[in-house]
Amino acid sequence: MSKNPVVHFEMGYLDRERMKKFYESAFGWNMQQLGAEMGNYVVAHTAETDDKGMVKTPGTINGGFYQKTDDPKSQAPSVVIAVQDVKSAMDAVKASGGKILGAMDENGGISMEPMMIPGVGLWMSIEDTEGNRVSLLQPNEM
Repeated sequence: MSKNPVVHFEMGYLDRERMKKFYESAFGWNMQQLGAEMGNYVVAHTAETDDKGMVKTPGTINGGFYQKTDDPKSQAPSVVIAVQDVKSAMDAVKASGGKILGAMDENGGISMEPMMIPGVGLWMSIEDTEGNRVSLLQPNEM
């Protein structure tokens, strides 16, 4: 298994209900709508999952959709990379020429500290050297 595997994908939506209907009907994905406290994020279960929402088949991943904004970084799909220690990974990103984009704080602003996603783990958004937005996740079980 790779050292820091891709464990999730993310894409933006303009019309949440239209997006959910498309992926449910085109691919049979189970779309789970989260509340306003989670930014109306929609979790896409692309594979069979357990009671914790984790995929049962190794090599498969789930994903999620967020409301697009005017920020160009919200327009392109991105991936989420699982890391052992999110703060060490942030240091490695900076040392390798990348940037820390931040995470949403409790007031809806941007924080340079990782965000705790309840039941999931610590999350942070970064930018690689090519201008791609990527997320880091230190899962709870790691």
